[in-house]
Amino acid sequence: MNKPTSPFTKEQLLPQEEMLEVARKKGKLFIGIPKETSYQEKRVCLTPDAVAALTAHGHRVLIESNAGLGASFTDNEYSEAGAEITNDIKKVFGCPIILKVEPPSIEELTHINPQTVLISALQLKTQSKDYFQELAKKRITALGFEFIRDTDGAYPAVRALSEIAGTAAVLIASELMSSATQGSGLMMGNISGVPPVEVVIIGAGTVGEFAARSAIGLGANVKVFDNSITKLRCIQTNIGRPLYTSTIQPKNLLKALRRCDVVIGAVRGKNRSPIIVSETMVERMKTGAVVIDVSIDMGGCFETSEVTSHDHPTFEKHGVVHYCVPNIPSRYAKTSSLSISNIFTPYILQIGEEGGVENAVRFDRGLKNGLYFYHGILTSKSIADWFDLSYRDINLLIL
Repeated sequence: MNKPTSPFTKEQLLPQEEMLEVARKKGKLFIGIPKETSYQEKRVCLTPDAVAALTAHGHRVLIESNAGLGASFTDNEYSEAGAEITNDIKKVFGCPIILKVEPPSIEELTHINPQTVLISALQLKTQSKDYFQELAKKRITALGFEFIRDTDGAYPAVRALSEIAGTAAVLIASELMSSATQGSGLMMGNISGVPPVEVVIIGAGTVGEFAARSAIGLGANVKVFDNSITKLRCIQTNIGRPLYTSTIQPKNLLKALRRCDVVIGAVRGKNRSPIIVSETMVERMKTGAVVIDVSIDMGGCFETSEVTSHDHPTFEKHGVVHYCVPNIPSRYAKTSSLSISNIFTPYILQIGEEGGVENAVRFDRGLKNGLYFYHGILTSKSIADWFDLSYRDINLLIL
């Protein structure tokens, strides 16, 4: 008689060692926040409330004196929140983790210790090969916050700043039209018996959506142009009402531009914004009309656009007022700082919970997406292609 065969081998039936998950050791972070030195940059990446949340979890925050002053946060507020204040910039850059809004300059990189973790914007289009070579030399681990993705696959930092830029574009246009600034004297406000202000928005992304939302809220007539039918459909759904939408056809666009009082350009390209509005089109606009080119940081989508600053934000061409300041969110430094801080804080707390950046990026794919340097090794293909540098896949470095 045959014995019944067991589905298990003899070795499998022997007592086995229990495999337990090793608890990840929490880490106490030491974070340095230097004062922003980029031209007209007034934002700060952590508010006093965010600092209080971090210090309550046992983390240390060292902030350069007056780093938050441009955003109306005083040293006293930071001190009361538990931060340490210093005038010594080398001390701040000597911290194991550096938090910045703008990427550090080459000179600032010289103050950073080897093996430091840098979290800031990357702003690839403004960088040089020297910057990345310096990061490699110092074996720095760097995260670009504009590339960090959330659980929905969206880019929270880019969206937050785009929301501010879109809303700001309408508020700035409203200011520029007032008689106090020698504008056309028109008011966005849907006053009874007065024809509403006509606003044209080119680009139906986040900037376009929030510009449309603000302009409609102020009673303007809004027309949105974009070549993506999906984006045009989304903007109508998100705003919750029918809008005039059109693909970018020269005939329709020119007709809208000739009648409008304000035109907001919010079109982005891969390497440069495409020029949508030619100089001839601008010539045919109303005298006193306002152009707000939000795409100016990528070259601008108006042929007549030239980069301006917060000190001298406008110029006139063909009787049309142009506003072409690249860093619009910095104009509203406190709101922008609050928004950036809301994005930074949960990630920093997560890094502390996971016991450091290495573990955090291992378990969070969205955070890993923001990593472009790992212990001095370039891990971003787009940077490698742009500057002709060699790179390694981050998934081969962090298992």
